[in-house]
Amino acid sequence: MLEYVKSSYFSKIVFSFVDEKQKLKLIKRNKNLQKKLDISITNYIHFKSKYIIYESKGKGKEYDYFNNLIFEGEYLNGERRGKGREYWSGKLQFEGEYLNGKRNGKGKEYYYNGELKFEGEFLDDEKVVGTQYDGNGNIIFEYNNLNGKGKEYFEDGKLYFEGEYLNGKRNGKGKEYDDDIIKFDGEYLNGKRNGKGKEYYNNGQIKFEGEYLNGNIWKGKGYDNLNNVVFEINDGKGFIKEYNWWGQLNFEGKYLYGLRNGRGKEYYGDGLLQFEGEYLNGIRNGKGKQYYDNGKLRFEGDYLYDYIFRGKHYINEKLEYEGEFRYFRKWNGKGYDESNNIIYELINGNGKVKEYYNNGKLYFEGEYLNGKKNGKGKEYYYNGVLEFEGEYLNDERKKN
Repeated sequence: MLEYVKSSYFSKIVFSFVDEKQKLKLIKRNKNLQKKLDISITNYIHFKSKYIIYESKGKGKEYDYFNNLIFEGEYLNGERRGKGREYWSGKLQFEGEYLNGKRNGKGKEYYYNGELKFEGEFLDDEKVVGTQYDGNGNIIFEYNNLNGKGKEYFEDGKLYFEGEYLNGKRNGKGKEYDDDIIKFDGEYLNGKRNGKGKEYYNNGQIKFEGEYLNGNIWKGKGYDNLNNVVFEINDGKGFIKEYNWWGQLNFEGKYLYGLRNGRGKEYYGDGLLQFEGEYLNGIRNGKGKQYYDNGKLRFEGDYLYDYIFRGKHYINEKLEYEGEFRYFRKWNGKGYDESNNIIYELINGNGKVKEYYNNGKLYFEGEYLNGKKNGKGKEYYYNGVLEFEGEYLNDERKKN
C-alpha cells in the first residue's frame, strides 16, 4: 500500500506493511513513482550505484546495488548535508556531521564489532582533531590537525599503519602491516610511498628494496620469497616480476614510469596464465588474450582502458561471440553455436541473445535492449535446469 504526499521541496512516500528492501524494490520497478520522487537512471549513475530515496524535510537514505542500507540522514540538493549515519554490512560505521557530501564537523567512527574507533572533528572527510582508540578502548593517538605520530587499524582492530603525519597525510617514516606481520617499512610523502623503503612477504623475506616515487617502485631490486634477486628497476623502467603477499607470481612484463607499460603477462595463483598482452599506464590497453583458470582461451582481441572492447569470446574452446563490447556487455556482434553457426546478431546492444556459463551450459536466452535484458527471456541454473521464465526490465525480472 502506497500513499504519495507532496511537500514544498521534497516528496514523501508512506509505505504500509513493507520492509526496507521491499520498499526499495517497489520504487525501482515503478516508473511513475520514480518520476514523483525525482529518482532516475541519471541519479543512479551520479551516486555511483547508490539509490537515494528522498523523504520530507530533506531526509533520505542510500542503498547499495544489493539493497543494503549504507547511509541515512539529511540532504541538500542531492548531497549529504547535516547529520547522518553510515553503515557497512548492517553495522554502524560512522555517525556525525556532513557538508557538501563529505564528513565535516563532529563525528564518530566505529570498528566492525561496534567498539569506538575515533571521536573528534573532520574536514573534507579527513580527521583533523580528536582521539583514536584500539579495539579495546585504549587511546592510541591524539589528532591535532593530524601532525605527529599516529596509527591506523583494520576494521577487526589489527594494526595497519604506524608512522608520521603532516597535515592529515602520511609524511616521513612509517610501517604497514598485514595480519600483524610487517609489510612495508620506509618513507612517505603526501600520503604515498616516496623515498627509501622495503617490502616484505608474509614469511618475512624481503620482496623489494630500493626507492619509491608517488607510490610506485622506482629504483632497486626485487626478490622472490626465497630471497633470490628476480629483477632490477632503474628510473621506473625495467622488466619486472610482481608477487603477491604469499610469494606467488602475479605479473611479469615491462615497466615504464613505475607502471605496467608494454607487453606483459598475468597469472592465477597456481601459476596458470591468466592474461597476456599490452598495457598502458598500469592497465590493459591494446591487443591481448585472456584465459580460463583451466588454461583454455577465453577472449582474444582489443582492450580499452582495462575493458574488453573488440574481439572473440570462447567457451570450451568454441567461438561463442565475435564483435564489440561495452563495459563487458555484448554490443555489436554475432553469436555462434557449437557448430560455428550464427544464432543471433546484436546491433548497438539490441536483439535476441544467448548467454552461457563457463561450463557451456545455457545461462540466459531472450531479448536485449541497450545491452541489458529487456522483454521476454529465460534464465537457467548452472546445471541447465530452468530457473526463471518471464519478462525483464533493465536487467531485472518483472514480477506479476
